[in-house]
Amino acid sequence: MQYSNRREFLKKSLIGATAIASSGYIGKELFAMPNISNSKISNKVIVLGIDGMDPNLLRKFMQKGEMPAFQRLVRSGHFGSLATTLPPQSPVAWSSFITGTNPGGHGIFDFIHRDPASFTPYLSTSRSYGAEKTLEIGKWSIPVKGGNVELLRRGPAFWTYLEEKGIPATLFKLPANFPVEDSKSKAISGMGTPDLLGTYGTFTFYTDMDIEGAKNFTGGRVVKVKPVDHVIKTKIDGPPNSLRTDQDVADIDFTVYRDPWEPVVKVDVQGQQIMLKQGEWSEWLPLKFEMMPMFATVNGMVKIYVQQVHPHFRMYVSPINVDPMEAHVPISNPSSYSRNLSEAVGRFYTQGFPEDTKALSNGIFSNEEFLSQSKMVLDERLEIFQHEFDDFNEGLFFFYFSSIDQNTHMMWRTMDPSHPLYEPNASKEVKDAVYYFYRSMDDVLKQAMDKADSKTTIMLLSDHGFAPFGREFHLSTWLVNQGYTAVTDPDRIHDSDFYDHVDWSKTKAFAMGLNGIYINLLGREVRGSVMPRDAVQLKKEIIEKLNIVRDPLNGKKMVAQAYDARKVYRGPFTDLAPDIVVGYQSGYRISDQAVLGKFPKGIVSDRKDKWSADHCMDPGLVPGTLITNQSVQTKTPGLWDLAPSILQKFGIQVPKEMDGKPIFG
Repeated sequence: MQYSNRREFLKKSLIGATAIASSGYIGKELFAMPNISNSKISNKVIVLGIDGMDPNLLRKFMQKGEMPAFQRLVRSGHFGSLATTLPPQSPVAWSSFITGTNPGGHGIFDFIHRDPASFTPYLSTSRSYGAEKTLEIGKWSIPVKGGNVELLRRGPAFWTYLEEKGIPATLFKLPANFPVEDSKSKAISGMGTPDLLGTYGTFTFYTDMDIEGAKNFTGGRVVKVKPVDHVIKTKIDGPPNSLRTDQDVADIDFTVYRDPWEPVVKVDVQGQQIMLKQGEWSEWLPLKFEMMPMFATVNGMVKIYVQQVHPHFRMYVSPINVDPMEAHVPISNPSSYSRNLSEAVGRFYTQGFPEDTKALSNGIFSNEEFLSQSKMVLDERLEIFQHEFDDFNEGLFFFYFSSIDQNTHMMWRTMDPSHPLYEPNASKEVKDAVYYFYRSMDDVLKQAMDKADSKTTIMLLSDHGFAPFGREFHLSTWLVNQGYTAVTDPDRIHDSDFYDHVDWSKTKAFAMGLNGIYINLLGREVRGSVMPRDAVQLKKEIIEKLNIVRDPLNGKKMVAQAYDARKVYRGPFTDLAPDIVVGYQSGYRISDQAVLGKFPKGIVSDRKDKWSADHCMDPGLVPGTLITNQSVQTKTPGLWDLAPSILQKFGIQVPKEMDGKPIFG
C-alpha cells in the first residue's frame, strides 16, 4: 500500500539520498559476495510475495478458467486465507513475515510514527540522519563525522539464521528492508526505498497550461513552461544539496524542441538527445546532479512520457529514482549487485512504489495512462524475475511483485458498480485492470512449479487482502468533537495544517498515522497533559465510543473494532505502538487529511480520490492469501508463521524470539 499524504511531510521526514551520499557512502564497495554454496543443502524454498492478493478475488478470477497454474497448484497443495497483522498495513505485515513476530517484536506499527520527544513524524521503516559534524567553508558544508540512514525494523530477520548455516538467499524487493543491511544474502531493497528527493515518489509535470489545484498536489509538482519558437527551456529540480550551507536544490538544465507540425519532440539533457512521439515513453534516462564541482555528484534516472505536443504541451517526468548502475544509497547487497543486475537486464525502478498512483489521483494520468505505466513496471519486474530465477539453484529465493496491490488500490472502482467512483462507461481494459494483474501472476507461478522438484517448497503469499473504500472517517475531527483534542481557534481549525490551533495543555488524545491514536501522556509526549494514572480509563472510554460510532448518512458502523495496543501486542518494542489501534469497517478508512493533523469539516464524507480500495480495516476483514505445494497442518496460519516454516524446511530450530510456529507437518 502507498502512503497518500503530503509531499511536504515526506520532504521534512526524510533528509534524502544526498545526505547519505555526502556523508561518506559515495563510491564505497562494501564487500565482495562470498561463495556460500553448500553442497549439503538439498532443500529449496521459493517464496513469491504478491502484495495485496486477496483470496476472495483470486477465487473469483480463477473461476474464469484463465489461470491454469493457480488451479493446478490449488488442486495439489494448499490454498487458504493468511491471517494478517493489526493493522494490516504493508510495512507492519511484511515486518512480521521477516521476523516471525507480532508488531511488538519488530517495532513497526504504521506507515507513520512520531517522535514523542519532538512531535516529529517520520516514515516508520527507516530514518535518514545528516552529518553530526561539518566543516563550513564559504557556501560549502563539508561532512566530517556521522551521517547515515537507519533501518528501524527491529529483531533479527529470518535469513540471518540461514546465513549462519551457509544457506544462500536471494531477496528481491522485499518490503521493509531499506536500507539493505550487510549480510551474506543477495538483496535489492523494496517498499520503503525513497526516490532521490527522499519521498515515496514525486513526479514532475511540465505544461503550458494552468492546472487546477496544482499547488495542493501531493506526490507531484507542476512546472509551468512557455514555448518560444517551439523551444522549451526548463530545469529538473533534484534533491536539496546537503553540501551547501543554504541547502539549495541541485538542478539540471534541459531543453525540449517541439516539431512545429508533427506530434514529436526532441529532449536534450546533459548531452543526451532522445526523440519521442506523443503518447510515447522513453527508456531510463540517467542524470547526474552536481553537489560540489569536480568532487561530488549524485546519480539518478527518470522516464519521460510525452502526453501532448499540440496545441498544448504536456510532459510527465517520473520521480527521480536512485540509479542502480551507480547507487549512492544502500539499495543492494552486495553494493555491486544492483549494477550487475542493471548490466544484465537494464536499469529498473528502485523506488519502493513504482506505480505512479499520485499521477492518477491528481488527474495527470488517465485510467489508460496509469495502466500503461503499471504494465511497464510489471514487464520490467517480470524480466528481472526471469533472469534471477534462471540463476537460482539452491537455498531461498524470494521475489516481490507490487502490481496487484497498487492497481487494486486505484482500479477497484472500475469493477465495483456499488462504488461512488464507478465509471459505467469505462473501457473493458480499464474494467478488467485488476484481473489483468492477477492473471499475469499465473505465468510466474508456472515457472516456479516447473522448476520445483520433490525437495522444493513453493510458497505464494500476500500480506493482506482488500476491501472497498468509499467513505472517509475524519478521525481527527471526531476527536475534537468528542472533547479529546482541544483547539484554540474553532473557526480556523478546518483550514489548519499539521495540528495548527491545537491546545496541547488541554488535549487528551490525538490521531496520527493511518490506524493510530495516541494519548497525550504527561512525561512521554513533549507537550503531554494526561496523568499516567488516568490513561487506562481514557483509552477504555475512547475505544467504547469508537466501537459504536456510525455514519450519519446511512447508520453503518465505521469501526469494526478499536483495540488497546497494550492488550494486543507483546514484545520488547510494544512501547513504540500507538495507544489505540483502529480497525475500520469495510468501506471506511481514515481520511488522507486526518492522517497528519488536518481537521476536515464534518465526521465523514464521500471518497473522491481514485484511491478507491484499501486494507487499513480490521485484520479479520482483509486476510492475505497463502498457496503452497505442501500440506499445511495449521488451521489458521498467519504471516508470522512463515519465517519459522522456512527455517523448518532447512532443518533449523525456530528461535525462541519468534511468535510464529511452523505450518508444515
